[in-house]
Amino acid sequence: MMIATQTRVTYAKNIGFRKRLNQKVDDYFESKQIAKRDNLAMYWKTVVILGWVIGTWTFILFGPSILWIKLIACIVLGLGIAGVGFSVGHDANHGGYSNHKSVNYLIGLIYDVIGLSSYLWKFRHNFLHHTYTNILNHDVDIYGDGLVRMTPHLERKWYHKFQHIYINFIYMFLPFYLSFSDVQIILFKRSFHNHVVPVNTKQVLILLTGKVVWLWLFIGLPIWLGYSLIETIVGFCITYMTYGLMIGNVFSLAHVLEPAQFIEPSPQSNQVDDEWAIAQVKTTVDFAPKNAFINWYVGGLNYQVIHHLLPHICHIHYPKIAPILAEVCAEFDVQYNVYPTLTEALAANYSLLKTLGSGADINVDSLTS
Repeated sequence: MMIATQTRVTYAKNIGFRKRLNQKVDDYFESKQIAKRDNLAMYWKTVVILGWVIGTWTFILFGPSILWIKLIACIVLGLGIAGVGFSVGHDANHGGYSNHKSVNYLIGLIYDVIGLSSYLWKFRHNFLHHTYTNILNHDVDIYGDGLVRMTPHLERKWYHKFQHIYINFIYMFLPFYLSFSDVQIILFKRSFHNHVVPVNTKQVLILLTGKVVWLWLFIGLPIWLGYSLIETIVGFCITYMTYGLMIGNVFSLAHVLEPAQFIEPSPQSNQVDDEWAIAQVKTTVDFAPKNAFINWYVGGLNYQVIHHLLPHICHIHYPKIAPILAEVCAEFDVQYNVYPTLTEALAANYSLLKTLGSGADINVDSLTS
């Protein structure tokens, strides 16, 4: 288990919301006699997405030497790598891909192959983000390293007034930053804020091996096959900037838009005045639930509320679980926030970033004791 040295944020006593949700979801799976994980549909989806990535990469390396076709193929490859991150690696690293830990672990290592430390991602995302959603100094995903102001509780800098303009440029460079940050944190810093990242020799070896394999596949191999350094770097950058643009937007749409709340625990008790599960609903938003392609491509991340409450269930089940969650929310008088379309969610995200950057008053409640 990963343990933080920083004073732990706690949540108010459970009032039965999470228990009721789990009970109703368990009843659904039992009545339908289907498995929460190890589903044929997920295996097939894995084959399709990996085929997309491997096929496109093979085409780039060995296909016709027509520049504009290869440039388009690099964009398609970036979209495919994002699909791996959204669906395959994400489920596996949450333990939602298979009932077997070894399968989840091995599939999860695909993150290391595409340039991201699976171990560090699990610490940053599974532990910090999922436990302390939208709590500054705990949830690293809303910190933005000072470049972006994603919470009203972060100090505003003069350049934040332009963040709604430059945010997509930040997203484009996110994969490069995260890959560099992986090395810095595991080898040297070994912490996020005051949360210590436990590192052993095995994790260092996996990190370094992953980086070598990643760089060989995407830079070393093309050069070895005869591509120039400039051609290789341009193709690599186009691919990964496309990937970054996709993951940056999708992950921010769940938490950085109204009416998602930004939590401030009580200064005295360091406690949030809500059951953890209810806090997850209040800090998270779903989007485009009726869009079949988005449901498939983003791996259910448009059902972020369900994902935060039930991360160990394979995402292919989220559309069927959504009505169950809505019923439980109504039963406990908790608002379940959903944007009907991707366009509306993007507009809301853009609007909040602009508001936070301008320093204007914002109608986002804080959860406090």
